[in-house]
Amino acid sequence: MKKLVLFATTFCAAAAMSAQTSGQIPTNLSSGGSSFGGNAAQIQGLLGNINEAQRKRTFESDDFKGSPYTSDIFLPATMYYGDEKMGQLFYRYNALNEEIEIKIDNLPNEPIQALARDKQIRVMTGKYPLSFKTFIDKTGKTMNGYLVTLADEGDYKLFRRTRVKYTEGMKAQNSFVKAVPSKFTQFTEYFLQVEGIDRIDEIKNKNNALISRVKNEDKASLKAFLKEKGLNIKNEEEFIIAVQHLNLN
Repeated sequence: MKKLVLFATTFCAAAAMSAQTSGQIPTNLSSGGSSFGGNAAQIQGLLGNINEAQRKRTFESDDFKGSPYTSDIFLPATMYYGDEKMGQLFYRYNALNEEIEIKIDNLPNEPIQALARDKQIRVMTGKYPLSFKTFIDKTGKTMNGYLVTLADEGDYKLFRRTRVKYTEGMKAQNSFVKAVPSKFTQFTEYFLQVEGIDRIDEIKNKNNALISRVKNEDKASLKAFLKEKGLNIKNEEEFIIAVQHLNLN
C-alpha cells in the first residue's frame, strides 16, 4: 500500500489549525513547567512559523531512502541568544529546508515549533553550537543557512554544514524495469573564516587546500605540523586539531 510521505515538517492538527487562523505555531513557553522560566516571553519572539505549503513536498512512494533530518528524533540542546542562556529544549534540524524545529518537552503530542532565522540565536548541540550565518559556497554564491561552529578561538574559524539533496524517484514503467525510490542524500561541507576577511568561504577538507588558505606567515608552521603529526584533514577531528593549532600560534 502506497504511503503519503510528507517530509518537510509535520505537526499535529491542532497546530495546523492555529497556524491557519493566527499564522503562528502555538507554544507552551509561558507554562509554569517551562525550563525557560522568566525568559519565556523573549523566546516567544524568537519563534518563526513552520514552513508550510510552499516549502513542503508531498509525494507518493512505496519507499524512500535517507532523511531530510540530521537526526530523525528530537535531541536535547541549550538555546542562547547572544551570550544569554535562554533555556533547555529539544531540537531537530531539517537540513533540506535549513530549519531548526523545536519542542519544549519531548512528548509525542507536543506541538512542533520553528526558530526564527536570527543570527543571534545559538543552539548548543553537544559541545558545538549551531547557528544561522551567511557564507559563500565553492561556486562563489552567497547563501544563508545553518553552520556548526567547530573551532573559533583565534584567527581562524572552522564550520561544518550538512546539506541534503532530494531526488524524486521513478515508478516502474513495466514489469521488466525496477522502480527507483525517492531519496535524500546528505553531504558534509566545510567553511573557513580568516581573521581580517569578513566572509565565510567553503573549503575542501584537504591538507593542501587549508595550507593555501591560511595567512602567509602561518603556512610553513601549518605544513610542518601536519607532517609531524601525520594529520589528514579529510578526517574532521584532525581538521579541528589543525585549525586549533593555527589559533594557538
